[in-house]
Amino acid sequence: MKRFALWGVLLALLTPFVLVAAPAMTGEVERQATNYTAIGMFLVFVAGTLGITYWAAKRTRSAKDFYTAGGGITGFQNGLAIAGDFMSAASFLGISGLVFASGYDGLIYSIGFLVGWPVIMFLIAEQIRNLGKFTFADVSSYRFGQTPIRTMAAVSSLVVVAFYLIAQMVGAGKLIQLLFGLDYWMAVVAVGILMMVYVIFGGMTATTWVQIIKAVLLLAGATFMALASLAYFGFSPEEMFRQAVETHPKGDAIMGPGTLVTDPVNAISLGLALMFGTAGLPHILMRFFTVPDAKEARKSVFYATGFIGYFYILTFIIGFAAIVLLTQHPEYFKPGALVDGVLVDVKGVNGGTNMVAIRLAEAVGGNLFLGFISAVAFATILAVVSGLTLAGASAISHDLYASVIARGRSNEATEIRVSKIATFTLGLVAIGLGIAFESQNVAFMVGLAFAIAASANFPVLITSIFWGKMTTRGAVVGGLVGLISAVVLTILSKAVWGDVLGHTAMIDGKEVSAGLIGLNNPAIISMPLAFFFIWLVSLLDNSERAKIDRAAFDAQKIRCETGIGAEGAVSH
Repeated sequence: MKRFALWGVLLALLTPFVLVAAPAMTGEVERQATNYTAIGMFLVFVAGTLGITYWAAKRTRSAKDFYTAGGGITGFQNGLAIAGDFMSAASFLGISGLVFASGYDGLIYSIGFLVGWPVIMFLIAEQIRNLGKFTFADVSSYRFGQTPIRTMAAVSSLVVVAFYLIAQMVGAGKLIQLLFGLDYWMAVVAVGILMMVYVIFGGMTATTWVQIIKAVLLLAGATFMALASLAYFGFSPEEMFRQAVETHPKGDAIMGPGTLVTDPVNAISLGLALMFGTAGLPHILMRFFTVPDAKEARKSVFYATGFIGYFYILTFIIGFAAIVLLTQHPEYFKPGALVDGVLVDVKGVNGGTNMVAIRLAEAVGGNLFLGFISAVAFATILAVVSGLTLAGASAISHDLYASVIARGRSNEATEIRVSKIATFTLGLVAIGLGIAFESQNVAFMVGLAFAIAASANFPVLITSIFWGKMTTRGAVVGGLVGLISAVVLTILSKAVWGDVLGHTAMIDGKEVSAGLIGLNNPAIISMPLAFFFIWLVSLLDNSERAKIDRAAFDAQKIRCETGIGAEGAVSH
C-alpha cells in the first residue's frame, strides 16, 4: 500500500506541472494554445507507466532484478525496448525535419545510426551477453586489472550519458513548452521527476516496459501518419517525390546528396561516429544483459534492427510528404516563408523544422491525432532519459562503488542503495543542466556523445574481445586518448568554439562563427588514435600484469564463443 500511495501522490504532484499553462513563452519557442487532448493522453500515459513502476517495484528484490530485470526479458521484448531506447525525439522530430529541409541528404543520420546495428549483431551482442553481468565495463575488464579499466569505462560512460542527457533534457523542455503550454523549467522538472521515479522504484523492469510501450505507440503513430500522408498522393511515392521537387525551394537537388553535408571528410567522420558510436553507447549495451542467453541477445538485435529500420523509412515518408502538405496550411509558417502559396524558406515553420512531424500530425489527423503524437513525443523523451539514467547509475554503483571503492566486498542491498542515490543525484544534475543550457545550441552534444562512444568505448570493447595481446595498460591509455581527443576536438570545432563560445573569423569580408579546426565531428581522428594507442602501448607492455592479461585470453575466448560459465547460460 505504501508504494501504491507513493506513485499516486507523485502523479498528483505532477499534475499541476501539466495543467498550468504559461501565458507567454520565451526563447525561440512560439506561443501556442494549450492542447488539452495532449494533456489528457499524457496523463493517461503517466498513470499507466507509474502503475507499471509500482508492479515492477514489487518484483525488484536483487541487484540482478534492478540492473537487468532478472534477465527474464525475451528477445522480441528486448528488441522493442532497444528500439524504444534508441528512437529518441531527435530521431522522430529531427530526422523528419532534416528530410523536410534537405531532402535525401537528411537520411545521412538515419543511415549512420542504422548501420551500427549489424556491427552489434554480428560482432559483439553474443560476446557481451556471455562475458558480462550488469554493464559493458564487466566485458571490457573481464581479463584485465579491474580498478583501472572499470574506472576508465565508468568515466567515459558517465561523460557519454551526461552529454546525451543534457541534449534530451533541453529538447524535452523546448518540446513540452511548445506542445503543452508549460514554462520551460516546469517541463524539465516534470521529465526529471518522472525519470527518477521510474528508475529508483522500478529499476530495469519498469524502464524496459516504459520503452516497450513507447516504441509501440511511436511506431503506430508514425505508421498512421505516413499512410495518411501517402493517401493524399494515391499511395504513390513517385507522385509524392514529384510534388515535393516542385514545391521545395531547392528543386531537383533534394533528390540527391550534397544539400546537407557537402564536405566528404566531415561526412565520413560523422558516419564513423554514428555507426561505431551506436556500438559503444552504455545504455544500449546494458540491454543485452536483460535477456536469458546469447541466442536471445542476437534475436533482440535482429528485432531492434527491423523496428528501427522500418521507423526510419517512415521518417523519410513523413519528411517528404510534409514538404507538400504543410504548404497548404499557411498558419504553420512564419510570415514570408510562403509567398503566394509557394514555399521559399524551409526554416520558416513555426517552432522550427523540428516541429515538422508535429505539424504534419495535425494536418493529417486533426487535433486528436496531434494530441496523441504530442503525448508520444513526451513518452519518447521519458523512455530515453530513463535508460540513460539507469546506465549512469549502474556505472557509479556497480563499476565505481562495488568494484573499485568497495573492491567486491559490498553486498547487493548496499549496491542497490548506492544506485538509487546515484539515480536521484543524476536526476537533479540533469534537471539543473537542462535549465542552465536552455538558450544554448546543444546539437553538438548528441554528436559528441556518439563520438566519445566510438572513440573511447567501442575500441576498448572490441579489442578486449578479439585481440589476445591487448593489456590493461593499453586499454586504459587508448580509452583515455579516445575520450580526451574527442572532447578537445569537439571544443575546437565550429559547433562549440564558434557557435557556443562566440569566436568569429572574417570570411569574404563577413564576420562569421568559426572554429579552430575544420572538422565538426572528431571521430575520424579520435577513433583511429584510440585504436593506435591500444595497439602500441599493449605491444610495448612487458609488465607482469600484461602477462596475466594475455594468458587469460584463451579462457575468455571459450566463454565468449560457447557461453559456458555465463550468467544464466545453459551448459553446452
